[in-house]
Amino acid sequence: MSFLELKNITKIYPNGTKAVDETSLNVEDGEFVVFVGPSGCGKSTLLRMIAGLEDITGGEISLDGVIINNIDPSERDVAMVFQNYALYPHMTVFNNMAYGLKNRGISKDKINSKVNDAAKLLEIDQLLDRKPSMLSGGQRQRVAMGRAIVRNPKIFLFDEPLSNLDAKLRNQMRLEIKKLQRQMDVTSIFVTHDQTEAMTLGDRIVVINDGIVEQVGTPKEIYSNPNTKFVAEFIGSPQMNLFDCSIKNGIAKIGEAQVNLDNLININDASIGIRPDDIQITDSGKFESKANLVEYLGSDMIIYSSIGGQDFSCKLSSKIDVKAGDNFKFDITPSSIHVFDNNTNKKV
Repeated sequence: MSFLELKNITKIYPNGTKAVDETSLNVEDGEFVVFVGPSGCGKSTLLRMIAGLEDITGGEISLDGVIINNIDPSERDVAMVFQNYALYPHMTVFNNMAYGLKNRGISKDKINSKVNDAAKLLEIDQLLDRKPSMLSGGQRQRVAMGRAIVRNPKIFLFDEPLSNLDAKLRNQMRLEIKKLQRQMDVTSIFVTHDQTEAMTLGDRIVVINDGIVEQVGTPKEIYSNPNTKFVAEFIGSPQMNLFDCSIKNGIAKIGEAQVNLDNLININDASIGIRPDDIQITDSGKFESKANLVEYLGSDMIIYSSIGGQDFSCKLSSKIDVKAGDNFKFDITPSSIHVFDNNTNKKV
């Protein structure tokens, strides 16, 4: 039995909106799982049902062998870190972190020990006498995490905790959360709409779209072998190129261009997917196109172009001399091509 089990979890709101549709998932003890998807896809709703903050319309949730559907949130032994920190403005950092322990009747000595240990772990021990208004966004986020850590929960739930931080601080906090989770070895679920956060944080990623789990896998599995067109486009930056085409005897026709798939399949309405970094620019390339726009990103650059009337991008070393307006030749390796049936949006 897995540490956390979701069996056919469904959430339907009174207006008939189905936010989560029969989702099943197993999370192992000590695993870091990330729910990722666009805004409104149901990922936060699913997290809140695990926390007990949303009622479950159907299905069953068990934690450490106990069904928790009807257990009060305060009794589920989960700790949640919110996007808005939810700190008490009139309390010091110490009292914010200690508040939940005081309510549970923990002794003063034990509270002092837990809070000080967590503060040292998060490197905020010098801030314990300050109030939230005197802290930066990153420091407030650490306090919110500290408040969760002192509870020593069975599972951490993070609901887009980095959304309010600037880009540099988000990167820093992302690394710190990953490091902290490894040190504590606590089962954790992290919700985000940012696929970069998902790829860097998760042991496994759960890609959600319109209340349905599209794919579950390691970051490498999700990136290298997307099961659907949605996953292919959502995961990866820049996103995967998708070309609408017809395929006859393993030849995909994109406008006047023909791509050999090395696979004798026939699909009238298909899409072939190619990662931008799998397009190889070479003087002897089979295909030729024009660089409409070039973005320089330091060591890399992205070329935006089109073929057969369809836009695409390729990512390559900025040492290659291609400028906007230049023509360039490229090849596509058949083994790097993903084929999707447009009628089902699933990989063939």
